[in-house]
Amino acid sequence: MTVEIDSLEVRYGATRALRDVSCRVAGGEVLALIGANGAGKSTLLRTLAGVTRPRAGTVRVLGQDTTRLRAHDIARRGLRLVPEGRHLFDDLTVGENLWMGAHRSRREAERNSSQLERVFELFPVLREFAGRRAGALSGGQQQMVAIGRALMGRPSVLLLDEPSLGLAPRYVAQIMDVVGGLAADGTTVVIAEQNAAAALRTADQGIVLSNGRITHSGPARGLLEDDDVSRHYLGVGTNDRTDGGEPRRLTLALDRLDV
Repeated sequence: MTVEIDSLEVRYGATRALRDVSCRVAGGEVLALIGANGAGKSTLLRTLAGVTRPRAGTVRVLGQDTTRLRAHDIARRGLRLVPEGRHLFDDLTVGENLWMGAHRSRREAERNSSQLERVFELFPVLREFAGRRAGALSGGQQQMVAIGRALMGRPSVLLLDEPSLGLAPRYVAQIMDVVGGLAADGTTVVIAEQNAAAALRTADQGIVLSNGRITHSGPARGLLEDDDVSRHYLGVGTNDRTDGGEPRRLTLALDRLDV
């Protein structure tokens, strides 16, 4: 397994943000974390990345115990986090922002150039805007830069925190398509999303978090068809389903997104 989480507990003062969270993510698999605001999705990603320290439990990435490692040490081991809000350097160009995510050494120069070309293949608009200030881009384009910057480090594990937040549907569709392509190439992706429909449609596995606990888990397709998950997180119920079992309003929404 690429990512292994066992009995994870995280507290912010007296508040337990995560409670006894355990899961496994295999190589080249997409795991969707869904749940309401404050459910613990971002906390779980931040803990995996070493930004937040757990009170109890263990995290293993690529077979190594990373529970107590610092964030930059975890990043060196092949895990990268794209945080909510993107956190770009607005006054730097798109190209400069991308290079910020690259390994810096002479021996890495050729591989970095190859990876930059890969980022441009995934997000062609970034090649066109490479010399433009990042702060002048649209929200969707900035999200592409943030993901591209993380990919410059050639991660084995990519964590995405609310990548579709505030984006137009066409950008949501493009980003989810890229996520699927990265997984097909062997990158493990963990994506925290309030857009549960798009995330589950893209993912292999899913976890529903509520008040820091896992309430549902399993194959993403099964969660899409679970009536309790549909009612609480997709806004549909049994009477809203198509003959094929998928929520009708979900199907219509995804058709509009072309996800």
